[in-house]
Amino acid sequence: MPSSKIKEEIARILSEEGFIDGWKTEDKPVGAELTVKLRYDSDRKRALQGIQRISKPGHRVYKGAQSVDRVRGGIGVSILSTSTGVMTDREARRRNVGGEILCKVW
Repeated sequence: MPSSKIKEEIARILSEEGFIDGWKTEDKPVGAELTVKLRYDSDRKRALQGIQRISKPGHRVYKGAQSVDRVRGGIGVSILSTSTGVMTDREARRRNVGGEILCKVW
């Protein structure tokens, strides 16, 4: 897919949380390309069960640090874009910063 800073940060978080095996960017003649390697277990079941986009261009959703809901009882994560960078809901609560909720992953 075409690469951007926000997509790279989301891929970094998904990799840290164990949803994907890795990611890389490659420079192309026009722009850069982001490649994501999905993670599967021994039974060929995918680690990334679902992803839901929350904020959309026509409807942005902002939440404070303490009002960000847990995803599936803490099994999943919300990815937020804050003034201090892109981070998970747990990190945002720990740092006490709110922001735009980009997506929920489980």
